[in-house]
Amino acid sequence: MAPATLKSSFLPKKAEWGATRQAAPPKTVTVSMAVRASPYADELVQTAKTIASPGRGILAMDETNGTCGKKLASIGLENTEANRLAYRTLLVSAPGLGHYISGVILFEETLYQSTVDGKKITDILVEQGIVPGIKVDKGLAPLSGSKNELWCRGLDGLASREAAYYQAGARFAKWRTVLSIPNGPSELAVKEAACGLARYAAISQDNGLVPIVEPEILLDGEHGIERTFEVALKVWAETFYYMAENNVMLEGILLKPSMVTPGAECEDKATPEQVASYSRKLLHRRVPPAVPGITFLSGGQSEVEATQNLNAINQTPHPWHVSFSFARALQNTCLKTWAGRPENMKAAHDALLLRAKANSLAQLGKYTSDGEAAEASEDMFVKNYVY
Repeated sequence: MAPATLKSSFLPKKAEWGATRQAAPPKTVTVSMAVRASPYADELVQTAKTIASPGRGILAMDETNGTCGKKLASIGLENTEANRLAYRTLLVSAPGLGHYISGVILFEETLYQSTVDGKKITDILVEQGIVPGIKVDKGLAPLSGSKNELWCRGLDGLASREAAYYQAGARFAKWRTVLSIPNGPSELAVKEAACGLARYAAISQDNGLVPIVEPEILLDGEHGIERTFEVALKVWAETFYYMAENNVMLEGILLKPSMVTPGAECEDKATPEQVASYSRKLLHRRVPPAVPGITFLSGGQSEVEATQNLNAINQTPHPWHVSFSFARALQNTCLKTWAGRPENMKAAHDALLLRAKANSLAQLGKYTSDGEAAEASEDMFVKNYVY
């Protein structure tokens, strides 16, 4: 952006210092500013509104092939493309999924895949009224000069990759970077996360993809909920500052923050009401009302815990659509129920739809945990979790 040009002088000449002067009419101030406008602006706004629709949220199934392989190994399956496709097909083909899910985040492999019947994964989603999305970051790497912290790679070549993703049917993008409270977070790590997210968001909008902005504050640590809140305030202030610097159109983004919780190893556990109070306070202090949707990540919470906390957050009205973008908290029971066996497909679909419906109700503030199965309360925290 070109620097502002100011044509005015607000100080008297040196010879006139101390002299009595009559008030003069204000002089003209000319400010030259360049405003970036995406050719996709209207489409971006519409896509964001579609994803942020009442009673619906996002299914995140964008794990890398390596992470997906770990899931498959947990049920005794080899990490092959055929097995990954079978599992991902299972998730997107649940009948009626579009009633509760408005967007699905895919891994690059899945974006271009077709089922064994020859149907594109993206077409299956669109037929259910679900917007296909795509993970565009290249993963985490050690941040030199920091306190053993991480940064997110992937800006190199991002524009050309996203142009191809748009042609393949994707309409929103996801970029995950993380911040660790036990390791700081340092000023360097916070600034790196905010700058990277802002550049990614601007590039995405230029290529027709609604950016999901995700600076995840990891659950790792023994810190209390107040410390999480303090860090989140700093992270979101920096993130919105750099998005403004990069002329990101807020009406065409979605946010994917962590809920404000204590560290996973903290002895003082928080109630859903406490999580809701701090999370709402964070949103109202930092997020402009122009942003259409907040899609909280689960971050290793159990299925029931994530849903209970989302429901508590939605007990009061917001200027945004406050919903979910869950991976493990939607998939865990479904995966175990399926166990890689074709005869278990219906039962696995039912398990996925049960969780999707529960979170749909939580988005509306109408969820109750009555009747939840014990396995839905299973702790899913993994230290230093990676996708």
